[in-house]
Amino acid sequence: MKLKFKKWTEEEFFEMREEVLKGWPTGAEVDLEEAVKYHKALPESKSFSKKLMDAKKRGITLAQPRAGVALIEQHIELLNFLDKEGGADLLPSTIDSYTRQNKYENCERGIEESKKAGRSLLNGFPGVNHGVKGCREVVEATNLPLQLRHGTPDARLLSEIMIAAGFTSNEGGGISYNVPYAKNVSIERTIRDWQYVDRLVGWYEEHGVSINREPFGPLTGTLVPPSMSNAVGILEGLLAAEQGVKSITLGYGQCGNLIQDIAAIRSLEEQANEYFEKEGYKGIELTTVFHQWMGGFPEDEAKAFGVISNGASAAALAGATKVIVKTPHEAIGVPTKEANAAGIRATKMVLNLLRGQQLSTSPELEEDIRIIKAETKCILDKVYELGNGDWAVGIVKAFEQGVLDVPFAPSIYNAGKMMPARDNVGKVRYLSVGNVPFTQELIDYNKAQLEERGKYEGRPVNFQMTVDDIFAVGKGTLIGRPEGK
Repeated sequence: MKLKFKKWTEEEFFEMREEVLKGWPTGAEVDLEEAVKYHKALPESKSFSKKLMDAKKRGITLAQPRAGVALIEQHIELLNFLDKEGGADLLPSTIDSYTRQNKYENCERGIEESKKAGRSLLNGFPGVNHGVKGCREVVEATNLPLQLRHGTPDARLLSEIMIAAGFTSNEGGGISYNVPYAKNVSIERTIRDWQYVDRLVGWYEEHGVSINREPFGPLTGTLVPPSMSNAVGILEGLLAAEQGVKSITLGYGQCGNLIQDIAAIRSLEEQANEYFEKEGYKGIELTTVFHQWMGGFPEDEAKAFGVISNGASAAALAGATKVIVKTPHEAIGVPTKEANAAGIRATKMVLNLLRGQQLSTSPELEEDIRIIKAETKCILDKVYELGNGDWAVGIVKAFEQGVLDVPFAPSIYNAGKMMPARDNVGKVRYLSVGNVPFTQELIDYNKAQLEERGKYEGRPVNFQMTVDDIFAVGKGTLIGRPEGK
């Protein structure tokens, strides 16, 4: 089927669906009409979209961890621990790496070996292999809304199974689950595969069931300028809305400067609403998610808690609807359930202390919002122009030309010509714009901000700053200063 932005017909969707469900035997367990009845019978307390909208109306920020292990009973135990001991507001099921690559045979071996070992030998929950029946065990044994979180370029079968099982939110998108995660998968292919997922969610919506969709905001999580991640988030939001999705959560990964982080979340929500309105989408329930620091963490647990609490503060003061929580074991590897719960408790303490507070407007905050919006608009205008009004076609061409360009992404379809660095107060700027289509005013603005840092540090503005910035937080600072500065 030729790539197009326009909403798929039911015929187009169901024609592809026949093939999708043959991808693994558990696909045969999916019965859409039965799944709709099952969702309608679930208590409201397990609806992701309802809990998000309630939090937005009340002006509070919810806390959600990442977590997932191979076996159903252990996965249930882990999630209930994060609920009871951590105080999580929402629960995840983080999917394993084999599932992300659609290697279900490997998952099957991993499940069997995990059973023998008595512990998880997979780095997540293999939802496809457990099927609707197994995933429903998780839904029925937990008390909070569940989201599948993964990193899968082709999540069609996974989404079919886990949504049918009663999961009420699904993370990902055709850009954000390809460019930062895969090397050789074309943008065109993943946009189409994720249009399928969005059309599936749209189908549920048409039948009275709200499923939340959340594009992955941080992208590579490494010095991604807010305007680039916001542009991608808005594009994935538009792709979802066109296919009938109503509950959309757009995200952003913490960059570290408090004012810029708050400006990024606020401009993301405001600008997304503008584009939804311009495209004529009615009844969109838009919420936001703030991801705590996605880069290198200090190994020292006390310092790691400092980074976690800093992210929680930014999320609360920005007015984000939810925050994705990190753990004090980020620098070491897969966290224990105890460490995961500790990260949630630390986050919740900060959120509780800051409840009802938001950072007041200021000339600096207003300027950051203005710059982020102006940069984002330049990118989105060019995407629209390249696609002759077709956003999906425009995205593919925008990556080909480097208009959309994600720093440090492994994808061969990403130009890699844009390069970021921090300015003298730690805001992420464009060191090199590459082919990102900014006005001369915006190019000069970024250059001037970085030159202030160069002057202060007594060194030229170049890629060494970027290298130093990548490792800075792990060493205990935000900006990668030369020694003595």
